[in-house]
Amino acid sequence: MKKLFLFFTVIGMLSFGVSTNVKAQEGAETTEIADTTQVLADTEAEATEEAVVTEEQAPQGGLVAVHQALKVKFIEGGPGFMSALLLCLVLGLALAIERIIYLNLASTDADKLLKSIEESLKNNNVEEAMETCRNTRGPVASIFYQALSRIDEGMDVVEKSIVSYGGVQTGLMEKGLSWISLFIAIGPMLGFLGTVIGMVQAFDAIEIAGDISPTLVAGGIKVALITTIGGLIVAMILQIFYNYLIAKIDGIVNTMEDSSITLIDMITEYNKKK
Repeated sequence: MKKLFLFFTVIGMLSFGVSTNVKAQEGAETTEIADTTQVLADTEAEATEEAVVTEEQAPQGGLVAVHQALKVKFIEGGPGFMSALLLCLVLGLALAIERIIYLNLASTDADKLLKSIEESLKNNNVEEAMETCRNTRGPVASIFYQALSRIDEGMDVVEKSIVSYGGVQTGLMEKGLSWISLFIAIGPMLGFLGTVIGMVQAFDAIEIAGDISPTLVAGGIKVALITTIGGLIVAMILQIFYNYLIAKIDGIVNTMEDSSITLIDMITEYNKKK
């Protein structure tokens, strides 16, 4: 009996030890797996952060590279000619922006203004109609005010005042456009002048060296090409703004003409009732 008891006791202790070792190994494997997963997750997070930082820095680096390239080409094209081209661009853009603001402020809701004037004339209140025009900005309201102020002098006088004052307002809207067109023409001319001067410099270098070499003529040709490109870019940018301004002025002038015809009809009806 003692032997059997000792036998089962030894077997139980061995079983307990084996199970303990197995559990310890399983726990160690689980810990290793968890550690490996955490390392992979940290690596992926670091890679993602690096990618985000790279994406954020890429545009800035690209802008810096473009800025540096433009600066280099500006210097290579010659400070004199490139500064003149830049001045044309800045002055032309300043005039164009000023005209855009002026024309946007000059735009008027002509239909709403005509309805208000029509109500005042129906009530035989010319002063109220004139006050409405005085409180409304834009060339259309100014023309209406001039016409209403001469409503008692006959239709011929009213029509002449509309035509004459309409011409004045059109001239005010077109103010500064001639300077923009001048800069559009000067830009390519300065570029072509730089081209000619660059070619002359290239031939002077050939004459001095007594031999034709790509190295000798490369500098002059580069100046020629850069100034030509600069002049064409200035002209294209200003031409876009110039065409926009012309279209804007044409739209306002058409509104002035259409609304003036309607106003003349209103004044005619008003004079018939008197």
